[in-house]
Amino acid sequence: MNIFRLTGDLSHLAAIIILLLKIWKTRSCAGISGKSQVLFALVFTTRYLDLLTSFISLYNTTMKIIYIGCSYATVYLIYMKFKATYDGNHDTFRVEFLVVPVGGLAFLVNHDFSPLEILWTFSIYLESVAILPQLFMISKTGEAETITTHYLFFLGLYRALYLINWIWRFYFEGFFDMIAIVAGVVQTILYCDFFYLYVTKGECCWYFSFHFYQTGRQSSYIHVHDEPFNSNR
Repeated sequence: MNIFRLTGDLSHLAAIIILLLKIWKTRSCAGISGKSQVLFALVFTTRYLDLLTSFISLYNTTMKIIYIGCSYATVYLIYMKFKATYDGNHDTFRVEFLVVPVGGLAFLVNHDFSPLEILWTFSIYLESVAILPQLFMISKTGEAETITTHYLFFLGLYRALYLINWIWRFYFEGFFDMIAIVAGVVQTILYCDFFYLYVTKGECCWYFSFHFYQTGRQSSYIHVHDEPFNSNR
């Protein structure tokens, strides 16, 4: 394992911990898209089914279990424990517009037409767009808490580090996975504008220059959300 993959994993873990601590300490999930968190839970569940069939390393297994457990813990906090604070009125993105096309693409474009491989591919595609409900929610409210920007920053950093990891592996290991790389590039692009504002304006930036058209107007908002391991890749 190279340093870029390790730091990417740690950045991803940091993002998840930041989000969980935010919810637990404030006793509120205000501003957090439950739909994005459900999609991430689905990502980890379909990606790490190989836990039942193979063992790669203690580190690999431990991190997979942590990601799955934390994702479902987040969903539980949003929809059960702190349900009264969940802003469902603004979390209205139609996730079927993501899940259905991604599912179809996973059947058509994959490395091997087998159940585990199709589900792994589905998870890679879905992760690249799973943050969209969160972005859409912020576009409707027009703001996000600073802690949420930290969460998104570390998620974006994780993905950017994984892209460097793939470049490293291509040059030094001869490894190349077009599906993971293309999906990773798409996901990283979603964070580029946010990265710029986060770095140049620091943690105090409150508006993100991602643009959605609502009621005929163009609105700006703060974009404030993984892939740990590519299964056994």
